[in-house]
Amino acid sequence: MATNGDLKAHERTYSGFTALLKWGAIAAFVVGFIVILIISN
Repeated sequence: MATNGDLKAHERTYSGFTALLKWGAIAAFVVGFIVILIISN
């Protein structure tokens, strides 16, 4: 079983991962939108 210190480290890692996933999804959406605008013109 993970100790309390290990759990906090895992929570920090998971929090960083979810933040990266969120911002990565937003960036991919913006880039995709720009590409669609470029192609449509």
